[in-house]
Amino acid sequence: MATDSALKEKTKIELKEPKHYNVIMINDDFTTMEFVVMVLVDVFDKDEATAEALMLKVHRIGRAVVGTYPYDVALTKTNKALDMAKMEGFPFRMIVEETE
Repeated sequence: MATDSALKEKTKIELKEPKHYNVIMINDDFTTMEFVVMVLVDVFDKDEATAEALMLKVHRIGRAVVGTYPYDVALTKTNKALDMAKMEGFPFRMIVEETE
C-alpha cells in the first residue's frame, strides 16, 4: 500500500518595524520666524503653541528635531518644507537623520 505524504514547509515571516528618521530644522539668520511657524503647522501638523516653542528652540540652540517618521514620510515632509522656502526665497535648511 502506497501512502501519499505531503511535505509541508512552514515559513516564518518576521515583520520589522520600519526605521525612523528625525527631521531636523537648522537655524539661519534670514528665514522669518513666522515662516518657520507656518511650516511647522502646515507641513508637520504642529499646533500653534508647539510650533512657536520649536521655532524658538531652533533659534536659540541652532537646530531642533521637529518630527520623527519613517524615511519616506520624513523625506516627503522635508522636501515640501524646502520647496515652500525656495518659493519664498528663504535659505531654509533641514536634514533627515536616522534615529539611534
